[in-house]
Amino acid sequence: MSYVDDKLEELARVNPNQPEFLEAATTVLRSLEPVLEKEPKYIKAGVIDRLTEPDRQVKFRVSWVDDNGNVRVNRGYRVQFNNAIGPYKGGLRFHPSVNISIMKFLGFEQVFKNSLTGLPIGGAKGGSDFDPKGKSDREVMAFCQSFMTELYRHIGPDVDVPAGDIGVGGREIGYLYGQYKRITNHYEGVLTGKGLPFGGSLARTEATGFGLLYFLEAMVKANGKSLEGKTIDISGSGNVAIYACQKAQELGAKVVTMCDSTGWVYDPDGIDIKAVKEIKEVKRARISEYTKDHPHAQYHAGKGVWSVPCDIALPCATQNELMLDDAKQLVKNGVFAVAEGANMPTSPEATEYLQKNGILFSPGKASNAGGVAVSALEMSQNSARLSWTFEEVDSKLKQIMNDIFNHASAAAEKYGMPKNYVAGANIAGFLKVADAMLAQGTV
Repeated sequence: MSYVDDKLEELARVNPNQPEFLEAATTVLRSLEPVLEKEPKYIKAGVIDRLTEPDRQVKFRVSWVDDNGNVRVNRGYRVQFNNAIGPYKGGLRFHPSVNISIMKFLGFEQVFKNSLTGLPIGGAKGGSDFDPKGKSDREVMAFCQSFMTELYRHIGPDVDVPAGDIGVGGREIGYLYGQYKRITNHYEGVLTGKGLPFGGSLARTEATGFGLLYFLEAMVKANGKSLEGKTIDISGSGNVAIYACQKAQELGAKVVTMCDSTGWVYDPDGIDIKAVKEIKEVKRARISEYTKDHPHAQYHAGKGVWSVPCDIALPCATQNELMLDDAKQLVKNGVFAVAEGANMPTSPEATEYLQKNGILFSPGKASNAGGVAVSALEMSQNSARLSWTFEEVDSKLKQIMNDIFNHASAAAEKYGMPKNYVAGANIAGFLKVADAMLAQGTV
């Protein structure tokens, strides 16, 4: 057995019942095989062992009171994975599916994603199995205050800086920040994704979706294509999907699908993004409402968003949403590029199939890094007590996403895997963190 085989077997043994984490670790470690073969110093220093074991995993009870006066209990998590290049950085996710495997998978991915941005931030992730859907504002506030009452002792502007993720938007960040300030009496940049009146950054809301399109634009341009006039399928209808759709339209493409957990819509005339924003950001309603004012659009319950023929597919919803059968359908229908807007939305089998069929494919740790990149820019603005214009932040974001593509492309080329942007992103992200770990000794 090879070194990587041994490590994957050991990881499976010591992390039972953690499929998401093991899937992420397998993808990364397989990509690193040529690096480890060429640079045995990383093996000797135990870098892989230290990278795959979090610095710490915090699990805590969150007790809160609902509108009927009943005490409710949820689980809270914070997994601080690696801070070799900067303070821990990663979102908080509030969703019923949250468990330790998902937290570890997301935190592990965050290490490499944050490294790729070129900014001084380490990797972490956290959240709870609390579901904000259907809860009143007062209930969400009660939960967030209880959650932060435990979390605050583990975070700080130079220690760990959480942000939002699924189920944690501006409302939740505001409640969390208010409670942190109340407990500590410190007004500091301990959370990102804050509201503009209290230290937030312009372009943070748009960052992940815009960044996805900036990376996609760089990838297709490097391969002799453009986005102008192309048809795009997008999954999801949350923050990433909405702003990916908006930027795609600005760059001359036509987006024809979006979805949520109940079903999906197909609009052959192109998605009306203003309508989607009204449905999702204002009404907090289901995507099925889209067809009420768009008679040419079709709504379908359940899954099926990838059945619509397109040039480009952008999975922007959640992990493992684009499976092998979906990949086969996309290839059959003529797709030439797939770029991940969510974290690990494409299964390993689907990824392999797309790559073997010559499809340009970008992994989430590269193409959805725009959100955390602008979060780091928000940290910089907070530290300097400055506020940059939208144009300044957007320009920095575009440069960062172009740099990520160039670094991933160069790493893939250097290690004999040209145009394999999955391997290239993993290698480029790994080398910066690994070299920092070597320099800092066995810690």
